[in-house]
Amino acid sequence: MPTFFDTHAHLDYPDYANDLSEVIARANAAGISKIISIGTDLESSKRAVALAETFPNVFAVVGWHPSNAHEAPEDIRDSLRELAKHPKVVALGETGLDYRLPGGKKEVTTDEDKSYQRKQSQIFQQHLEVAIELGLNCVIHQRDAFDDTLAQLKPFAGKVRGVFHCFGENVERMRKILEIGSLVSFTGIVTFKNGQNVRDTVAATPLDKFMLETDCPYLAPVPYRGKRCEPAYVKEISETVVQVKNCSLEELSAATCKTAKEFFRKL
Repeated sequence: MPTFFDTHAHLDYPDYANDLSEVIARANAAGISKIISIGTDLESSKRAVALAETFPNVFAVVGWHPSNAHEAPEDIRDSLRELAKHPKVVALGETGLDYRLPGGKKEVTTDEDKSYQRKQSQIFQQHLEVAIELGLNCVIHQRDAFDDTLAQLKPFAGKVRGVFHCFGENVERMRKILEIGSLVSFTGIVTFKNGQNVRDTVAATPLDKFMLETDCPYLAPVPYRGKRCEPAYVKEISETVVQVKNCSLEELSAATCKTAKEFFRKL
């Protein structure tokens, strides 16, 4: 059986509180040999590290999600440094910019809105600075903020790589990311009936420039759409991707696992 990695999961979420051991066992049975649990704030990051200590095939990414930036301390660099010392912490994140404002507003109209975006940029910058210090890469979240996210990452090109996770942008934007040495990662959206735009981007992305992920508990692929997602479902994602890429499961496994090991060097 070809093996795959789930490079972006949220195993510390309460969705898995009652059956996490079974979830990980199902992933193993499906050939998902490594799972990376992603932190969304310092407490979530600590939980991700604890899970990595508990399960041999689980690794952690530590950081502060941009949607939670307004709750972050002014400076999280020391906390990131301390957490990232752990041998199973493989990157920083998820970090980046998310301009979907609280309450669903689409326009920045108040000083509070502007402050929210500035805080996101400040926290993103701190992740990038610590990543350089520690020789780690960053897991990037962006929503409605692609140009600003890429612009903030660009000065770090050659020193820090990013993986733009849950990638749903067009081919042109994918190529801009690859141009600065960063990567993209695809989720179960690739299986959705309305996911043709993502399949088009997958088709255009070189086989050695992307990874696979679930972003679980979100975005369960067909035939599980609408249910809780879990790492085992990388199997269904991979089966769709090989059709789009016109390659074998063995080729996809070799390429995506090699890419992940090069990006997450402590895997």
